[in-house]
Formats: sequence, C-alpha cells, structure tokens
Amino acid sequence: MNDKIPSRLLQADSYRQAEAPALEGVRLLVVGDVMLDRYWFGDVSRISPEAPVPVVRIEKREERLGGAANVARNAAALGTQCGLLGVVGNDEAGDSVEQILRESSIQSYLKRDEAISTIIKLRVIGRQQQMVRIDFEDTPTETVLRDKLTQFKALLPDYDVIILSDYNKGSLVDVAEMIKLAREAGKTVLVDPKGDDFTPYRGATMLTPNKSELKRVVGSWKTEEQLTEKAQRLREELGLQALLLTRSEEGMSLYTADEVLHVNADAREVFDVSGAGDTVIATLAAMLGAGASMPEALATANRAGGIVVGKLGTATVTRDELFPQRRRTDDA
Repeated sequence: MNDKIPSRLLQADSYRQAEAPALEGVRLLVVGDVMLDRYWFGDVSRISPEAPVPVVRIEKREERLGGAANVARNAAALGTQCGLLGVVGNDEAGDSVEQILRESSIQSYLKRDEAISTIIKLRVIGRQQQMVRIDFEDTPTETVLRDKLTQFKALLPDYDVIILSDYNKGSLVDVAEMIKLAREAGKTVLVDPKGDDFTPYRGATMLTPNKSELKRVVGSWKTEEQLTEKAQRLREELGLQALLLTRSEEGMSLYTADEVLHVNADAREVFDVSGAGDTVIATLAAMLGAGASMPEALATANRAGGIVVGKLGTATVTRDELFPQRRRTDDA
C-alpha cells in the first residue's frame, strides 16, 4: 500500500516567499502544559570543596515562557493573534507568566489552581554551558481542569487554529474531547504529542512527534521503508490528515495520504535544541492558518527550526528573521 505513495525531497528554497504571508490575520489558540523557564547565568572558576562539582557564581537571571507558553510566544512573535489556555499556580511564578504574556501580546486565559505550584524549570548556565536543570511541578486538580474544558468550548468560535501542546504534566487529560470539539467546529488542530499511546489524539489534523516519541508508539525501524510503513499506518489508524516527524539533524518528514515529503535540516550551527519543537509547530500552525499549503508550511517551519537552534534556551523566531525579503522591501 505505502509503496504506491510517492516520496520526494522537498526543495525548501523553492518555497521562499517574495513577501511575508498575512500572519497577523491568523487567530491561534494554544492549549497545554504551561511552564516558567528560569535561567541563572554565572561564572565558573573553581570546583567546590564540598563535592567534585563546579561552583557557579550567579551574575544574571532571566525568565522565559516554557512549555505550551513557549509555543504561544513563538506564534505571537510571528505576528499572529494568539491566546493561551492553561493552568498555573496562584503564586509568584504564575504572576511572572501572566506578566510575560502581556509583554508578548498574548491573550491569557490561564486558570489559577490554589492547590498547586506553577511548573518551573530552573537552568543554571556557566560559561555558556548548562550545568544543571531543576524541575518543580505539580498536577492540576480535577476542578480546575473541568473549568478549563468549559472555557475551551467557549473560546472555540474565536479561533481558527488550535495547537495542543502536551508535555505530559496533566493539563491535557481531556485532549480527546478537545480534539473532537475543535474538529466538529471545523478548526485545524495540531498536536505535539507525548507518552506511549497516541490514541487520545485521534482525529487531529496533524501530529508532530520527534523520533524518540514515535519509536515509543510504533517501535524501532531499520530502513526508511519500514519507517514510512509504520508512520503511514499510524496516521491512518488515528485518522490524521498528516503526521510530521521531526528528525533533528536529519531534518523532517511529512506523511500524508498523497505523498511523503522529506526536508533537510536547515540549521547552520546548532547551539541549543531546547524549544525547537515549539517553534516548528507554532510556525506550521501560523502558516496553515494563513492558507499556506502543507509543503509551504513545512518549508517555512524547517527554516524557523534552523534559526532557533542557533539561539540559547527557549528562544523565538521573528517574522523579519523568517522572511528577510519582506524586511528588505520595507526598508527600501
């Protein structure tokens, strides 16, 4: 069956737009596990006398949106009208998330859960290298999750594209119901999946697993033909329009009923891959929302991923970086 589906290498340069698409008209809702990424930067000049570990003297601190919030941040950086629905604690970290959302022009629909703390990922950076990461996380309560599902239903008419960003932290226990409601409402639904069972994502427009996530579900493969067979079978079983496999230095592969598209990695220098998947799915959603074809959206998302891995931490790509032709025209 799958051997009848054509496979080709996408020539990404052929999809470079003369002008940036009208992303400002895209209404995009991100739903999922909201986190706060904290970065402590410092100098490392000695080893601790207490244990064989480096001593980092902290000189600078930064806070950035993480998880589903980073997906929203990427979508907003591209100029879309973006909203974020998720759960945070009623604490100082939750206040920080709300403030950064306002500064990023992201509409906040965050639910405050009195029983939990906001998810925090604290990274200590010394000499431009991550020394340690410390995670603080709790699972949202059922009451808050029910309220979140109710608000999701209310928000659906206001948005065209839905991104479900699952980090397996408990905010998307109702993901199957969300997909069903969104698809019935005619929305495009993209899912960044987690776990060893993708059946809750049945009926979504597109899933965007990486290699390790896909292997947990379909098993390993030895050849490209075996991978195609497994990916297409999964796509069909879940009723997906497309399955996008992100493959790090191998680029990306898009599986649809009509063809398999491969695109080579666009990165020139890989500095940090954290958050690259968030950039890819946000760019895909923005492009599809603007009416782009699947190949065009794939080529643009590949360029965005190549740009963001050259930056430290959970970074974003701006529209000017992604569409430099438009910037040169505007500056002329």
